[in-house]
Amino acid sequence: MPALAKPSLEYFAHPSETSVPLDWAPLAVIDLSEFDAPDGKVKLARELKDALTKWGFWVVTGHGLEEEEVDRQLAIGNTFFKQPLEEKRKVVCDFTVGNNFGYREPTRMVGNTDVKENMELNIPKYIPHYASVPRHDFIKQFENEIAPFHRKLWGNVIRKLLILFAIILELPENYFVNQHDYNSASEDHLRYMIYHPRSQEDDDRIGDQWIAGHTDFGSLTLLFSQRVAALQVRTPENEWRWIKHVYGGIICNAADTLSFLTKGYIKSAVHRVVRPPADQAHLERLGLFYFVRPGDSVPMVPVPSPVLIREGLLTETEADRDSQEVHVTAAGKEYLLIWSILCLMNVFDGN
Repeated sequence: MPALAKPSLEYFAHPSETSVPLDWAPLAVIDLSEFDAPDGKVKLARELKDALTKWGFWVVTGHGLEEEEVDRQLAIGNTFFKQPLEEKRKVVCDFTVGNNFGYREPTRMVGNTDVKENMELNIPKYIPHYASVPRHDFIKQFENEIAPFHRKLWGNVIRKLLILFAIILELPENYFVNQHDYNSASEDHLRYMIYHPRSQEDDDRIGDQWIAGHTDFGSLTLLFSQRVAALQVRTPENEWRWIKHVYGGIICNAADTLSFLTKGYIKSAVHRVVRPPADQAHLERLGLFYFVRPGDSVPMVPVPSPVLIREGLLTETEADRDSQEVHVTAAGKEYLLIWSILCLMNVFDGN
């Protein structure tokens, strides 16, 4: 059967940055082009340490993903969201039963209001384990672009960050890489997400909070930097600061699983999405994300890090994997399912 011709894409028009003076978060910028230089990994680990353990947010540059590649992915997402609703509904996700892949329609409401949330599309890794996972016909036509981008992002950015985390924690360099192996089954996914502008009246009803304060429940989240200002992080001083656009940058934040595995040493930062400043409030905000998850069968036990022992977060007995006192309560997939359901039940503070 001949391959279908690709439909034309509607490219996303990048808006100008805001001219409104905002309280920007002073995020560390990690230039991964230095990773393979002599002592480059050690230098970058040193630069990343405070951001990883105090802020939980930082920016990556020098990652080797070209602007044209990123714009092409944004165009795929932008065009998908303009497809007829019946087409988008053909493959849907349902977080409440652990199905993270597919289209999420904006049927959920923000808080206790009748203001609808955003819409998104989540795409799993392109490995044999997920070959039978349903995908939209539209997405299938672009798999020869999405699949290599998916893997390149993991290799160019995620793998290197996981190595830096291991260096910071004085673990073997591939410790976290092995726990998050791209070729193994995991809940990793690429996400296209779009926020449509709301009326001031609607935003007043939700206190200008498009997504309330929360932490992410995976290991690591990547967001290609956006020109529309809306993302905020809660600082170590418990203040909200805006995340500033960094040209060619990827905004990264550590998430709950890594915090759990490191007994809180790695910080899973609270962040939220709010109404953009006045000169951008009328704009659509299209996002390209990658959510990193541990392997489905990875035991959820604290990492045996000498750093955690010195910090008093882990005993030597707990660090000894042969100890009878170490109990594995869940593996990666089970842990994430439980955690995601709790988050959806609003168990956690959303302020």
